[in-house]
Amino acid sequence: MKWLSAVLTAVLTVALTSGAAQAADDVGVLAISHSSPFSCGKTFYANNWSPGHSPSGAIDWQSYGDDAVGGETVRATAAGTASFSTTLSADIGILAYGNYVVITHSDGTKTRYAHLATMVRNPGQSMSVSRGTAIGTVGGTGGDYAPHLHYEQIAASGALDTSPTVEGVTVSLGQKKAVTSTNNCGGNPYTPQEVCGSGFSVIDQASLTGGTVYLLYNSGNSNNCVVTLKSTNLGTASAVGAWLQPQGGTKATDSGSYAYYAGPVKKSAAGVCVQWGGSVGGSTYTSPYEHCG
Repeated sequence: MKWLSAVLTAVLTVALTSGAAQAADDVGVLAISHSSPFSCGKTFYANNWSPGHSPSGAIDWQSYGDDAVGGETVRATAAGTASFSTTLSADIGILAYGNYVVITHSDGTKTRYAHLATMVRNPGQSMSVSRGTAIGTVGGTGGDYAPHLHYEQIAASGALDTSPTVEGVTVSLGQKKAVTSTNNCGGNPYTPQEVCGSGFSVIDQASLTGGTVYLLYNSGNSNNCVVTLKSTNLGTASAVGAWLQPQGGTKATDSGSYAYYAGPVKKSAAGVCVQWGGSVGGSTYTSPYEHCG
């Protein structure tokens, strides 16, 4: 059993002490604002308990009143690139983060979501996310834990923010506060990545009156994808369209009366430029030929 002891020691050292070693100083509020990691209107306790929490400064999101947090959908608190990982193997459960997601945001800061029961991608995979994108569900993986969400805000320097702020509420060391989510309130319930499918990442977008048109790319198969998401008249069928044309190739279009989006429109465009665009009602956008190669 020496190998088991070595594995446990190695993973515990990385997962539980790397953040703690950086948490000695409060690095203050991160540059990007963060929503709660739960669905719109949900209220849960944000518990920044101290001493004894590792790493110090992380929040444990816990049940509030008669609303149990176990099984709740976990959502990105801000946009970025999500990486999916696990400290679990097929035959042993290692006391650490369990199933967890790290999202790297545009300013270099990160957020970590740990002990997840399920994740929307397999370990080792990644995907672009918007604020509110579902990334998993609350669980207790990684140890003998009651269901809760372990949440960290990490500065671009790698230091843990020991007074993280969500929904404009700062939860300092030793504090426990009930926080109500405004995440994913009233917006389109779909993301461009969800519409285009696994492997696609947003590489460009254009605003329309009543929505946004997105261009995505899959580096694995050189496919482009266009989707237009509505931001008004959600759930009601109305005119919306999406189109894509590789230079020298045929144009693919999806247009009609849709409740949430038009698309996905996909074309292979290895080594060539593409023209793309979309419409919502009378508002349209068409790009020049660009994103070549």
